[in-house]
Amino acid sequence: MPRLDVNVPVETDQPNVTVEVDAAHPLPPGRHRYQLEVTDDSGNVSAPDSVIVIVADRQRPTAVLEGPAVVDFGKGFVLSGQKSFDIGGRITRYSFTYLGPG
Repeated sequence: MPRLDVNVPVETDQPNVTVEVDAAHPLPPGRHRYQLEVTDDSGNVSAPDSVIVIVADRQRPTAVLEGPAVVDFGKGFVLSGQKSFDIGGRITRYSFTYLGPG
């Protein structure tokens, strides 16, 4: 499979190309522009056509809530969402809710 790098044309005799993405370095969220030019059997080259592909982070983040298993009566304690994570993005808000005696 050919690799598409910025501003480096990939020529093929096939009408389709698969855009491979390296899991270690995925395309960042946002708009990405691709261009196609075609050449006929007489050597005539078309005007370029382009498409914008939007890479969107559609996966939900994962909440990880940590707290002490036991606390002394009358003492405060810390709840932490520090280990929560989002693949392809970052956590921007934490919402803690007390659900009552369990």
